[in-house]
Amino acid sequence: MKRLVVTLALTAVLAGIASTVQAQIPAPKPAPEVKKLDYLAGTWKMEGEAKPGPMGPGGKMIMTEENAWMDGGFFLVAHLKFEGAGMGNGSGISFMGYDPDQKTYTYDEFNSMGEAEHSEGTIDGDTWTWNSNEKMGVQTMKGRYTMKVLTPTTYNFKFELSPDGTTWNTVMDGKATKVK
Repeated sequence: MKRLVVTLALTAVLAGIASTVQAQIPAPKPAPEVKKLDYLAGTWKMEGEAKPGPMGPGGKMIMTEENAWMDGGFFLVAHLKFEGAGMGNGSGISFMGYDPDQKTYTYDEFNSMGEAEHSEGTIDGDTWTWNSNEKMGVQTMKGRYTMKVLTPTTYNFKFELSPDGTTWNTVMDGKATKVK
């Protein structure tokens, strides 16, 4: 019985200390760079063309993204739907954020084709550039997705692949428009 009383008293003291320490730690805040992702919040319709190549015969493609901030404001979550040449029809989910330690934007996508994509991004003026490593069978290629902001509600996009990081081939390109 004495052991139970000591255990309960010790638990109460430790719980009090833990709550005091927790109350003193301020809630984390997103890095200021995260706010630049706010441009992409909302619903976007993308229309473009997949080029003939290793990903298929090419042709018209359509995608819709519904982007909303996750609670806390650290990540922008996108729900994707796509249809068209090369990709077929499918869906995905992605998370965009900013890594203050690496000083780079991050993009992680998981889609209905079984792909898990990771890219790191930078902004230069009105141009976003996302770089990735793309597995094509046994070969790994460099991927580059570029977004050129045209207006507050439109941007052009282009996805390119390169076997060596110097010679780039366009795989798809098009235009995105924010839906009201």
